[in-house]
Amino acid sequence: MRGDCLRVKEITNERHPFIYEDELATKARALIRDLGLRVLPVIDDDKKVLGIVSRGNVMAISSSISPIRVKGIMTNPKHIAAVDDEAFSTVREMIRIDEWYAPVVNSLQDKTYRGMLGLENFIEFSIKTSPEKLVKPVSEIMSKNVVACSPENEVDNIWRLMQTKSFAGLPVVKRDKLVGIITQKDFLDGGAIKPTFESSKGRFRSSSKISSIMKTQVIAVQQSTKAIRVAKIMVFNNIGRVPVKDEEGRLIGIVDREDIVRLLII
Repeated sequence: MRGDCLRVKEITNERHPFIYEDELATKARALIRDLGLRVLPVIDDDKKVLGIVSRGNVMAISSSISPIRVKGIMTNPKHIAAVDDEAFSTVREMIRIDEWYAPVVNSLQDKTYRGMLGLENFIEFSIKTSPEKLVKPVSEIMSKNVVACSPENEVDNIWRLMQTKSFAGLPVVKRDKLVGIITQKDFLDGGAIKPTFESSKGRFRSSSKISSIMKTQVIAVQQSTKAIRVAKIMVFNNIGRVPVKDEEGRLIGIVDREDIVRLLII
């Protein structure tokens, strides 16, 4: 299919869950954690899109019995797509504003929720239709100035760093060797909450280390690996970034979904 004929509705995930604005924010956190979601669209009783809730938003909830409603933590989507929008233009705009997800509606006048468009949906479609665009080695598209952390770093410090720099995940290195990866999902799965962590006595308790919640089974590739292999890894394993290491296991780069998409829209 030609790119200029592809419409958003053809690659939209129509089964992506949603949540109502008056439901408890703790329900949003449970859905995001249990279903492995990065973003949850928020709708009203007429199924009109009002906003989104992200992993970062739900990390702010410090209690499993919090009375906060979804509308109290939701944010405005950076981009909303209509079902008949041209898909390549929509994805280009998502890359321009550094956004991986866009709620899909009937039209900008009728914001009835229809599903979610994620970069992974576009990547999966392109693997099937345009594999020739993904033949470059990752050495040509990877980011080389990689921000990483240590297993000994404190959880709350790394969470603050990720929030400040808008990182969804960081590789973990020890003596320059890749030993793990930490993502927002790991913070949620590990039961972490928004810093600062404070005890009932009013004194800050010792924070746990990144080693206690990071993943040590890391899918990594070498710089000669073709982009299409990385694209398939991302789609089939639902991961957003893949570290690149050399023959000695040293971290030398990282490839994320935006790097893959840029190859597809040029």
